[in-house]
Amino acid sequence: MKRLYIVTFSLFFSAVTLAQDTLSISKAELTQKIAEKNLQIKIAEKTYESARADYRQSNAVFLPNITASHTGIVTTNPLMAFGSKLNQEIVTMSDFNPALLNNPDQIQNFATKFEIQQPLVNLDGLYGRQAAKAKMEAYQLQTERTKEYLELESAKAYMQLQLAYRAVSVLEKASATAQANLKLVENYFKNGMLQKTDVLNVQVRVNEISNQLQYAKSNVQNASDYLAFLLNEEAMGKIYKPTETLDPNITVEKMETTLPESRKDIMALSKSSEAYKKMFQSSKYGILPRLNAFGSYELYDHSIFGTSAKGYLVGAQLSWNLFDGYKTFGKTEKAKADFLKAEVESQQYKKQSQLELNKTNRQLLDAENKVNLSKLAFEQSQEAFRIRQNRFTQGLEKTTDLLLSETQMSQKELEHLQAVFEYNFTKHYLQFLTR
Repeated sequence: MKRLYIVTFSLFFSAVTLAQDTLSISKAELTQKIAEKNLQIKIAEKTYESARADYRQSNAVFLPNITASHTGIVTTNPLMAFGSKLNQEIVTMSDFNPALLNNPDQIQNFATKFEIQQPLVNLDGLYGRQAAKAKMEAYQLQTERTKEYLELESAKAYMQLQLAYRAVSVLEKASATAQANLKLVENYFKNGMLQKTDVLNVQVRVNEISNQLQYAKSNVQNASDYLAFLLNEEAMGKIYKPTETLDPNITVEKMETTLPESRKDIMALSKSSEAYKKMFQSSKYGILPRLNAFGSYELYDHSIFGTSAKGYLVGAQLSWNLFDGYKTFGKTEKAKADFLKAEVESQQYKKQSQLELNKTNRQLLDAENKVNLSKLAFEQSQEAFRIRQNRFTQGLEKTTDLLLSETQMSQKELEHLQAVFEYNFTKHYLQFLTR
C-alpha cells in the first residue's frame, strides 16, 4: 500500500512538473539577460545617476545664476512714491513741493528685472566640485563591480541548476537499479531462495530513493526560482533547463596570488577616499574670501509690462566670513576625520581582500584534491557494486551487502558531482577576486 502511494505521488509530481513551462537557457544567454534586467544592477545604475546629478549641480561654481522677475506695487508711502517716480523717469519740479513729498498721491509702479550673478573666485566651491566628481567616478566603478559580481552570481546559479538536474539523473538511475533489484529479490523470494526481510529491505531502499528523487526535483524548482529572481521575472510556473550539462571533469586553473590594484571595488575605494580629501580641502578653503560679480537690467512703467524707463547696475563683491561661531572650523575638523577614516578603511579593505584571495587559493587546491578523491571513490564504488551484484545473482552475497554497495555508489556519484560544482565555483570566485 505504501509503495502504491509513493508511486502515485511520484506520477502526480511528474505531471505537475510537466505542466509547468520548461525553458531552455544557455549560460551566455543567462549572463546577458541578467546584465539587462537584474534589479541590483538597476539600483547601482540609479545610484550612479544620482551622483552624476550632484556633480552637474557643481557647475554653479563656474556658470552664472540668472533670474527674471516682474513686480507691481501701489503705494502712498512718501519714500516709495518718490522712488517709483524716479525709476519711471517722470519726476517734475512740482514733485519737490514739501506738501506733495510728505503726502503724495497714490502711484502704481511695475518693474521688470533681470539679474545675473557670476562667481569669480570660489576655492571651496572648486574643491567641492572635484569631490563630487570623485564621488561620481566611485559610484561608476561600483556599478561596474556590481555587474562583475552578478556575472559570478549568474555562473553560480547556472551551475546549481546543472547540479540539480544531474542529481535528478543520478537518482533516477539509482531508482531504476533499485527497482530492478526489487524485482530480482521478489523472484528469489517466490522461489523460496530469500526471506521476507530481504524483500522488505529492498522495498525500504526503493522508498528512500523515491524520497530523495522528490527532493532533487524540488531543488530543480528552487534553482529555477532563483534564476527567475536574478532575471527579474515571475517564477510561478517556470522551470529552467540548462542547455549545457555539468561536466564531471574539471579544468585546473592557474592560481593568482597578487591582488590587482585595477580591481573595480579597490579603485572605487580610492576614488571615495579622494572625494573625502577634496571635501576636507573645500572645508579648509571655506575661510577664504569669495569674489562674485553681479549685474541687473531693470524696466519700469506705471502700466503692467511697460518699458518706458530703463536702467542697469553692474558691480563686484568681495565677501569674507571672518567668524561664524566656530562652525567652519568644526566642519573642517569633521571633514579631516572623515578623510582619515576613509583612508584607513581603504587599507583595511585591501588587506581583507588579500586575505580572501589567499584563502580562496587554498580552497581551490582543496577542491581540486576533493574532486580527484571523490572521482576515485566513485569509480571504486562502481566496481564494488558490479562485483557484489554478480555475486548476488550467484547467491554468494547477502541482500544487505548489495543494498549497502548500491547506496554507496549513488552517494559517491552525488558527492563527486558536488565536488565538481564546488571546484568550478571556487575557480570562478578566484577569477572574480583577481579581475
